[in-house]
Amino acid sequence: MKTVSAKLKCIRTLPSSLSRSYSLTPLPLNTKPIDPSSSTVLNDFVNFCYRRDLPRAMKAMVAMERHGIYADSITYSELIKCCLERNAVEQGKLVHKHVFSNGYQPKTFLLNILIGMYVKFKLLQEAQAVFDQMPERNVVSWTTMISAYANARLGGKALEFFVLMLREGVLPNMFTFSSVLRGCNGLANLRQLHCSIIKMGLESDVFVRSALIDVYSKLDKLKDAICVFNEMETKDSVVWNSIIGGLAQNSDGDEALNQFKNMKRAGFTADQATLTSVLRACTGLALLEVGRQVHVHVLKFDVDLILNNALLDMYCKSGSLEDAQSIFERMVRKDVISWSTMIAGLAQNGFSREALKLFDLMKASAVKPNYITILGVLFACSHAGLVDDGWYYFRSMKRLYGIDPGREHYGCIIDLLGRAGKLEEAVNLVQEMECEPDAVTWRTLLGACKVHRSVDLAIYVAKQVVKLDPEDAGTYVLLSNIYANSQRWEDVSEIRRVMRDKGITKDPGCSWIEVNKQIHAFILGDTAHPKINEINRRLNQLIHKLMGMGYVPDTNFVLQDLEEEQRDDSLRYHSEKLAIVFGLMSLSKESAIRIRKNLRICGDCHAFAKLVAKVESRLIVIRDPIRYHHFQNGVCSCGDYW
Repeated sequence: MKTVSAKLKCIRTLPSSLSRSYSLTPLPLNTKPIDPSSSTVLNDFVNFCYRRDLPRAMKAMVAMERHGIYADSITYSELIKCCLERNAVEQGKLVHKHVFSNGYQPKTFLLNILIGMYVKFKLLQEAQAVFDQMPERNVVSWTTMISAYANARLGGKALEFFVLMLREGVLPNMFTFSSVLRGCNGLANLRQLHCSIIKMGLESDVFVRSALIDVYSKLDKLKDAICVFNEMETKDSVVWNSIIGGLAQNSDGDEALNQFKNMKRAGFTADQATLTSVLRACTGLALLEVGRQVHVHVLKFDVDLILNNALLDMYCKSGSLEDAQSIFERMVRKDVISWSTMIAGLAQNGFSREALKLFDLMKASAVKPNYITILGVLFACSHAGLVDDGWYYFRSMKRLYGIDPGREHYGCIIDLLGRAGKLEEAVNLVQEMECEPDAVTWRTLLGACKVHRSVDLAIYVAKQVVKLDPEDAGTYVLLSNIYANSQRWEDVSEIRRVMRDKGITKDPGCSWIEVNKQIHAFILGDTAHPKINEINRRLNQLIHKLMGMGYVPDTNFVLQDLEEEQRDDSLRYHSEKLAIVFGLMSLSKESAIRIRKNLRICGDCHAFAKLVAKVESRLIVIRDPIRYHHFQNGVCSCGDYW
């Protein structure tokens, strides 16, 4: 015991620089005792590394190599950190070359540091080369490579390395599982990994459980994600964020908000990740008032770019452009996401020319547009009827910005041509698409055919939609009505027979309105709402008043086999009409009536909303799956084309 104490005392009296230089890595066997000049070089090297003086450290390293001396692994790790901080790739490669010079064999610890350096430089081939050279690989070596391939979205390679790791008898730890789960893109592999996690006894680890929730959510297996979440007795903010984020990403905004409330009740503070997910949930549900409450929590992160972008998106998609523009103008820093969100928000809400002006400002600020930016610009051109401008941006996006046109870009131009009545050009563009047109593309063209009453082309296009999406009830109904308007009753009967045989029914229209922080839902012919009798009475009074001003229900938007009076009655109780009347009853005169709808608004309800906005002097905002309609003073921001 005295001998051990004496040795420890002796070690403690060594100079700190020398203990760093010699304690961890032995010299190569063929080296001679270090002369004083070599010792000075070594000490200088150590000091330069710890002082982050990269140029002088590199010079000292060259001198060390001439003397055939080496520092310890910890010192080299400090030098590599310095290379990473300065993004000094070439210097990092020189360090790699140095530690293998003169037959020197670095330890596993240092080789792991080198692998990590190449991974952070995004040089996976070099990282793989170092990995392949290693005489011994530990769990850190394998986990670093698995994480690198998972982050590079090479999930198959990450899983391959995980299997090889097990074959070499190296046991994975919680970091290994967290990494390999990120690269998992199939349910079968996920189930096997989950079983392995349970066998290893790591299912209670926070990061493993969080990764499991993330992957189950990504694969649209929310029940499994919730099950993993509920199994954890002691939850922390990481796990809460995973489940809230997973629910929000999968459009289960109600449950995401519910879990957020539970998180707060459990005493956890919301961070950036939490609030970003909660804002996404509000965006999906178009809950403006709830979103404004979340905005209060965001104020403590006032300069956070990600949160500001999420706020911007929420306000744009809730139809509150005044709030969105206020956020945008106050943002100290704006990235391409900020600009793209605001441009798309203006375009989708019908303010196309403002969107194009903002795009000019974006270019002047030297921010390079991306795929989404150009999509917003083309959407704006479409809704402003700017055919020449739209064609220019579409044809030059590859040359000016290096962006290949995608299916969505083609869809915008087809919509633009359709609006302008250039149906032949639109059909030609569909046939010239570099990618195969999908059902959405054909539906875009179908909308143009309906507006311009091109019956023969509409029939052809509707058939293309049905081929790609046989369950699309809306197209069957539209095609049936087109046949009926053309007196083609045999074709009408055939469409109805197909719908009946396939069990296809049109989804009932549903509209939501937020009043006093509560969501009220209405469906066609609703009888469930506690105030439905008063709503129906007020609706009938309002329709009678509007009919006195020339309003006539447009029955082209219901199936043509109904008797005229039945068709009028069907239109009368559409869900958005019920929601509008409830908003008139419940909200103050100064408040906008904001409604979200699951189906595209029909022409009759569109005409109804314009007249109500004029007669009642109200702003009515209706968000349907296609776009946003701002009704004010008898006009709509969409220009009556949707």
